[in-house]
Amino acid sequence: MRVFQPRKGYRAGVDPVLLAAATPAKQGDTVLELGCGVGVASLCLAARVPDIQVTGVELQAEYAALGELNARENGADFTVVHSDLRTLPADLRQQRFRHVIMNPPYFDRSAGTAATNQGRDLALGGDTPLTDWLQIGARRVGPRGYLTMIQRIERLPEVLGALEGRLGAVIVRPIAGRAGKAPELFLLQARQEGRAAFRMAPTLIMHEGAAHSDDQESYTPDVRAVLRSGGELPIWP
Repeated sequence: MRVFQPRKGYRAGVDPVLLAAATPAKQGDTVLELGCGVGVASLCLAARVPDIQVTGVELQAEYAALGELNARENGADFTVVHSDLRTLPADLRQQRFRHVIMNPPYFDRSAGTAATNQGRDLALGGDTPLTDWLQIGARRVGPRGYLTMIQRIERLPEVLGALEGRLGAVIVRPIAGRAGKAPELFLLQARQEGRAAFRMAPTLIMHEGAAHSDDQESYTPDVRAVLRSGGELPIWP
């Protein structure tokens, strides 16, 4: 997959690729990505699952334009809507999707320092509360559909609180850099009308070995299969 990104500003890393791999989409499904940026997660998902229809919502015009370019470059059925997720166009507000995915800003802007680059600052912090992301996303999930997200581990209580009474059957999979290290991120999946009890999945370990020792790639086999071969990554392994 070939993706254009801004020369300066926020550039997608591994996280949206993991998000796409954890989304349990099937052929023919509809997908909505909130805050799609240049489309990395949506395009990875479309590359893995044939014949899905993906819509992305992106606030920043430059990133939305690059997302449209990336859709054409990769031949994906991916439409980018340039909009604030809090004021979605009327037609989107009337739609519900089999899957809603999101990689919201990791940091609470009110509790940190803004980045000097505006695009990077919005991607990392922004001014939309995390609870708004989750409430808006939950409303767009169709019957028995799924919401899948990736976020920093310290914000897990906030996420669970926002989903209470909206979506159920919540599964959380922590992500740690190496075995024995505390998780820094988590993947979460919740379901519309889901009634299963909350579950905590085994931690996903990103790298082999106790520490980084040289310039060689050290991803674990599961992570390598996602990054290099477009493999899937079930929330519950």
